[in-house]
Amino acid sequence: MSIKKKSRLVYPIIVPTSYGKVGTINSYIINDGDSLSLIDAGIHTEKYKDALITTLAANGYRISDLSRILLTHHHEDHVGLVNWILQKKDIPVYAHHEAVPRLMVEQEFLVMRKNFFTELYISMGCIEEAQPRLEKLQQTIEHKNENTLQTIIRPLGEGDSILGMKVLETPGHSADSISFYDEERQWLLAGDVVLKKTTSNAIVDPDIKGNRLPTVKQHKESLKRLQQLDVEYLFAGHQEIIEDHHNVISQKLDKIQHKANRLYSFINEGTHLPKEIAQNLYGHKFNTEFSLVMSEVIGYLDYLEEEGLIEKSLQNGIWHYKALK
Repeated sequence: MSIKKKSRLVYPIIVPTSYGKVGTINSYIINDGDSLSLIDAGIHTEKYKDALITTLAANGYRISDLSRILLTHHHEDHVGLVNWILQKKDIPVYAHHEAVPRLMVEQEFLVMRKNFFTELYISMGCIEEAQPRLEKLQQTIEHKNENTLQTIIRPLGEGDSILGMKVLETPGHSADSISFYDEERQWLLAGDVVLKKTTSNAIVDPDIKGNRLPTVKQHKESLKRLQQLDVEYLFAGHQEIIEDHHNVISQKLDKIQHKANRLYSFINEGTHLPKEIAQNLYGHKFNTEFSLVMSEVIGYLDYLEEEGLIEKSLQNGIWHYKALK
């Protein structure tokens, strides 16, 4: 399968997966005739390697014909094959500047990030349940050399252009999320900002300075920004390619508001502790998907507080939330 417009071709690589609940993991090859660019590098599995090799071969190419890799964000299901590709051909890798310490697994950043989450989980009253997550962060520090990208990342940011595409900062799902907008062809490569069947998690994380990011607000603003663009095809990081992005984004914005309303209702009815809110909202998932659940709850608490709907007070080192309206 390929999509062509004005001498540019896109070869989608859409691979079914049991990873998370995303359905597929997608990458895209852009063929400009004189160069091949890989947008995101999937997950590090033999299945994904085979899919990349097969897609290239079906169009008369090999791994050694790739010219560059562009990353929409640093998550493992988008960068998995980078080092494997670089072993076969040394090509430039581009990503947002917030991705650099994450992709290069920088010691100082990792330590800061573990301390950030330790303090966060203490203040949210769930430090005991957070121990497996914190242990995983510690393991990342101790084994950082195994996960480091074997290259120097070339940073991109708002206002940059590459391959004639505008680089748009679209944070929320991650601090380093960027989208690539080919205005001439009305093509948008948006990573995980917009997915057809599911709503991306706005994952709580610190920026490179250690500040907690307002992820739900960022994600909402990123969605609104992309909705305003003229787009024929939105090439998403998971699931199918989107051809009605305006309607899909409207649905995502409605879901964000619905989640915010649900969380506000729990607080308004007398549930004041973040841990209890998470348990009431997500039940057994609080234990089985602790990191994502608490990220979601904390993100929406921050959002509701910024909207002036709730306030918090620190009692015995734990935040308590109260409805205002």
